[in-house]
Amino acid sequence: MSEKLPAGVQRREFDGSERLATRGEPVYGEPTDGEWRAWNPNRSKLGAMLELGMETGLAGSETVLYLGAASGTTVSHVADFAGPTYAVEFAARPVRDLLETAESRDRLFPLLKDARKPETYAHVVESDVDVIVQDVATRGQARVALENRRFLADDGRLLLAVKARSEDVTREPSAVFEDVRSELEEGYEVLEEKELETYHEDHFGVVAEKVK
Repeated sequence: MSEKLPAGVQRREFDGSERLATRGEPVYGEPTDGEWRAWNPNRSKLGAMLELGMETGLAGSETVLYLGAASGTTVSHVADFAGPTYAVEFAARPVRDLLETAESRDRLFPLLKDARKPETYAHVVESDVDVIVQDVATRGQARVALENRRFLADDGRLLLAVKARSEDVTREPSAVFEDVRSELEEGYEVLEEKELETYHEDHFGVVAEKVK
């Protein structure tokens, strides 16, 4: 099976092993090779999805809405190869780091906002983004994806990392995921799903398409 990586993402050798890499300023102490920097799947759910061969549909140059940007580990890689990248994070401390990361990435736009309240940034984010990447550690992760569906183009995709323990620590992660998946189907068609256990315990990756 041939691997489909976005333009601007390559496999390169770092410290004797082949790893995903993007071209940009380093952010979190990752190994570098000239302009290229390793993308650590143990610190990035989207990186894990790519490493596990999920068909994300990312081609490069897409307009992206990233929900749960934190201090910028993953979204910095996304902004290295994507088009305009809106990075939503509700905690002020990580946003300070995110702002610093954005200084060398003119396509990265940090927003100090709550992903559960998309109306607060609807005046900033384009209404036809190509991709939503979501990594929000909160209850109601499916609801966040559904509320932000308004920003997606008709053929847009959702790349969702579901953290089961954020939904309910008392239930089996597989049962939690089934509930999240069922709720997602109110507005999305799930194209692919996979456990991210190799890199992230009790996480599931989902690729879904907006239902027109």
